[in-house]
Formats: sequence, structure tokens, C-alpha cells
Amino acid sequence: MSGTLSIAAAGKETAHGPLMRRAAFASLAVSIGLVLLKAIAYLLTNSVAMLASLADSSLDLFSSTLNLVAIRSSLTPADEEHRWGHGKAEPLAGLGQGAFIAGSATFLIIQAINRFIWPEPLDRPLAGLVVMGVSIAATLVLIAYQRQVVKKTGSVAISADRMHYASDLVTNIGVVLAIGLTEWFHWKLADPIIALGIAAILIGSAWSVFIQSYNQLMDRELPDAGRDKIKAIVMRNPEVRDLHDLRTRAAGVHTFIQFHIELDPTISITRAHEISDQVERSVCAEFPNSEVIIHQDPAGLERPAGLAQR
Repeated sequence: MSGTLSIAAAGKETAHGPLMRRAAFASLAVSIGLVLLKAIAYLLTNSVAMLASLADSSLDLFSSTLNLVAIRSSLTPADEEHRWGHGKAEPLAGLGQGAFIAGSATFLIIQAINRFIWPEPLDRPLAGLVVMGVSIAATLVLIAYQRQVVKKTGSVAISADRMHYASDLVTNIGVVLAIGLTEWFHWKLADPIIALGIAAILIGSAWSVFIQSYNQLMDRELPDAGRDKIKAIVMRNPEVRDLHDLRTRAAGVHTFIQFHIELDPTISITRAHEISDQVERSVCAEFPNSEVIIHQDPAGLERPAGLAQR
């Protein structure tokens, strides 16, 4: 009576697809506007902290473009050659973003060190402050929108993009401080010091994005809390006597869950199928966009050594 009898449909595009696309387009539009504004502001102010913020926004523009492509690919339904879908396009994009963030941080460190050695005065600080005010407002609105999208979809790409803009918000505030300290308190080293601080934030962001993307690409199990939740859902069904060999992984917005359930050995194949469908629906209700594969075993059947763990 064993067999793979219950598989949640994963060939269809997730219902969150349009929401993720709108978030990606919003991010792209904001990043284009910020790059143009900060490029003008850097030319006007000659601030290395402004250059750091421009580099951060340029990175956001690249990342937002990459995200748009990755999301479009990850939401493509499974086909004959990609039976598990295209969800890993998102973590692949995340690795690319992490690499470019790290490169950008290295560039900023070099520029900041140069400014330590050869300090330069700032030009038109008021223009820089106006640009930063606009940038901070636009970034706050985008981050709030992205937070809602991530909460609804769990998208890795949108989450990574949100972290970029969160760091961008910090860099914008840092630029305001650098301009204020340099212009009104005549502390010329404030500009390169804050630029180094921004570089440190970028490095931390790069590491976070890299780890999250790496875990998905390597098919890391869901966190223990998620696995425990799955076990509890399955065992709530009164006809399931036990569960073992639970395997989980994530790819983009999709979650893949596989396990064996132990049932009364005297029931029919039809009844085993019905129970599996009930369990599947319960799991999918708590884990949207998931594909669930259930294998049925007669209770009391001796398990192979590899399946001894729950």
C-alpha cells in the first residue's frame, strides 16, 4: 500500500506573482530616480559620503533589475525540462547581488582612505541635503511596501531587495550627518568616516544575502520551528499513527515538503489516499505555495535504517 499518492500542484504560477512583479517594478523605478538624483548631488557637493550613497543606489538599481529578471523566471510554471519549477532563479540572483554589494563596499573603502589622506571641502551642501531628504522619503515608502509584499509572499528576492534599501536608508541618513558635520562643525574627517561606516553596513548586508541564498541553493532544511509545525499538523489527523522521513527545502517562494505517514494496515488504498489528501490540504493551508509529497506506509512495518528518524 506504499506509494506517492498525494502531490500538491506546483505547475501553476503562484497567486502572489502579480504582487511580486509590482514590487519589483516599484523598486526599479525608485532606484532609477535615486541614482539620477544622487549623481547630480555628488557632482554638486564633492562629498565622498554622497559618492558612497550613489554607489549604494547604483547597486540597488543593478539588484532591482536582476530581481525583476529573477522573479519573472522563478514564477515561470514547471515545464518538461524543469519539473520542480524555476524557483532557484531567486537565490541565484541573491548570490549575484551579494557579490556586487561586496565589490561596492571595497570601492568605497578605497575612496574613503583617499579622502583621509587628501581631505577636500564640500560644495553646495544645501543641495545635497535637499536630495537626501527626497531620497529618504522615497526609500521609506518603498521599504514599507516591500515589507508587506515579503510578509504575504515570502519572496527571497524581494526580501534581499528590501535589505538593500534599508541599508540605503541608513546611508542616506549618514550622508546628512556627514554634510552637517563637515559644513557647520568644520570636521572634514566626518565625510570619509561615515563613508567607511556605510561600507561596513554594505559588507554586513552582502553576507546576509549570501547566506540566505546559499541555504536555498544547497537545499537546506526549513528551520526547526517550521519542521515541528509540519509534524504537528500531520499528527493532528486522528488516522495518522506516526510520521517519519520528513524532508523540506525552499526555492524562491515555493516550499517543498516530503514525508511518510503510517496508517492502519487494514484500510483500503482508496481510504489511504483520502487520508493523504486531508493531510496535504492541512499542510498546504499553513504553508502556501508548497508542494507536498506524501508516502503511505502500513503502521508497524519495519523501517529501513535510513528512515528511522522523524
